[in-house]
Amino acid sequence: MLAKDIHIRDPFILPKDGLYYLYGTRASHFGTVTGGFDVYISRDLIHWSEPKEILNSADFDLNNGVNWAPEVHEYRGKFYLFATFTKKDSDLRGTAILKCDSPDGRFVPNSDGSITPKDWYALDGTFYQENGVPYMVFCHEHVQILNGTVEAVPLSEDLSHPVGAPFTLFRGSDAFGLTFHKGDRYVTDGPFLYRHRNGALSMIWSTGINGKYAQCRALSDNGSITGHWIQQPHLFTEDGGHGMIFRTFENQLMLTLHRPNRQPDERPHFLPLSEQGSILSVI
Repeated sequence: MLAKDIHIRDPFILPKDGLYYLYGTRASHFGTVTGGFDVYISRDLIHWSEPKEILNSADFDLNNGVNWAPEVHEYRGKFYLFATFTKKDSDLRGTAILKCDSPDGRFVPNSDGSITPKDWYALDGTFYQENGVPYMVFCHEHVQILNGTVEAVPLSEDLSHPVGAPFTLFRGSDAFGLTFHKGDRYVTDGPFLYRHRNGALSMIWSTGINGKYAQCRALSDNGSITGHWIQQPHLFTEDGGHGMIFRTFENQLMLTLHRPNRQPDERPHFLPLSEQGSILSVI
């Protein structure tokens, strides 16, 4: 199958041993009670396998509402799935972490429920390491605090629980240029961190710009997650977002995102990037 045949949101690529593993939110019903997550496998980013299920969320009582934004990261010889679920005892959302010995196997819980704070609406956790410290970066949702934020929290070495309190990196209203907002609400979602070859640290994230979903970017002023995050010109503003950055086996830097941001038309797209120092741009 081709990318145009894959109906997912929030695409995430794991390159491993000559294969690209593609994960995403099952876009049918916007990932609400859709039963879990799949992986698609390719050698060339053009031709893809049929979906293979990696999580049946009902097996672990995780199918209570949304099943959103799966990311799979390799860490210490295991593969860890970060994904957003509705909590079983409320309508709150949070990111849980699961694990597996392979990128296309059956994932099982690694955390006891959500890593995000118990009384928060939170989503879109991603994995980041700095100086040997593992972190989860995630969003505190605008539906609860109006001006959504991007947060970070340090994790235990086994990624099973937080070992500190979340700290705010920036707010949705900080977005570069004109920000589209819903009434008095500013959206933040889909953070992903990228370490430049010159040592700079960027984060891409998504919100709405002039009424369209957009791929935004921020740059840490000191190359650390604890730095001041300065918003940069947007990477993509044509109704696509919730992306991530990866490098192909041919050493081409790539952005993947879903577009358009409307049902039932969402599909993964792959856009080559150029990197000039700490500046990223779509080619």
